[in-house]
Amino acid sequence: MDPHLLRTFVAVARLASFSGAARELGYTQSAVSQHIAALEGDLRTELLTRRPVEPTPAGARLLEHAVPLLLRLDAARADVLRLAAAPPGRVTLAVSPLAVGPRLLAALPATGVTLRVLPPAEVAAAVATGGCDLGLVDGLAAPSDPLRLPDVAPLSVTGVGEDRLAVLLPAGHPFHGRASLRLDDLADARWIDAPGVVPAPAAVRTAPALRYDGTDLHALCALAAAGHGLVLLPRRVAADAVPVSDPRLVHRTELLAPGAPTPPAAALAARLAAAG
Repeated sequence: MDPHLLRTFVAVARLASFSGAARELGYTQSAVSQHIAALEGDLRTELLTRRPVEPTPAGARLLEHAVPLLLRLDAARADVLRLAAAPPGRVTLAVSPLAVGPRLLAALPATGVTLRVLPPAEVAAAVATGGCDLGLVDGLAAPSDPLRLPDVAPLSVTGVGEDRLAVLLPAGHPFHGRASLRLDDLADARWIDAPGVVPAPAAVRTAPALRYDGTDLHALCALAAAGHGLVLLPRRVAADAVPVSDPRLVHRTELLAPGAPTPPAAALAARLAAAG
């Protein structure tokens, strides 16, 4: 399959619009229609319905393959260009909002680093495709277990920190001020859905009280303090949050690097790994 046709197909499916995909990709609408027709002809099946524009069952299955395949191609291109290009002076470090603790911050050099805050789900792709030189990503895991990261490229992964988890509760909550709590005790609680910062724990996932689409940690904590829902955070973030005693989960941070980092990126990765 031609990757150019796949990119057009993914854009049309994502935007649910032939004209929208044409604007995004810089093609004419006629060219987009021709790309989709050519792909459907190659596979001998309809991939998209036209009114409304949405994937057929065969198209939905192709999307499952196409998105990671195209990401892999972008990662391969970035890896080769990274080797061929002259080493840049600056290092761009992708970080998820909760990934940078005091020790890692202290390890950053005074100059030469740009921090780019991204949702956790986007950090690996940013490093793999060359948008950032290194990444720090966080998530929930069992102690000493690695995070489940998307398979976007053969990235180097180094654990650089584990913190105890705690639940941020409003002042009037019955469990506020406890020495610890079990997540099962909060099975029916309302949680803030904040995928750009931290997921609600799977064990107690219910209909979210509120969805927060930003990456500002202070705004998320303010929403929890105001009673809009509970938030699961590393204990270091909020001193008055109640530690979780069960299940045995931790907040884990991992350092992501490409297979062939530039010398400045390799030097920064060594500093961060040592600090962790």
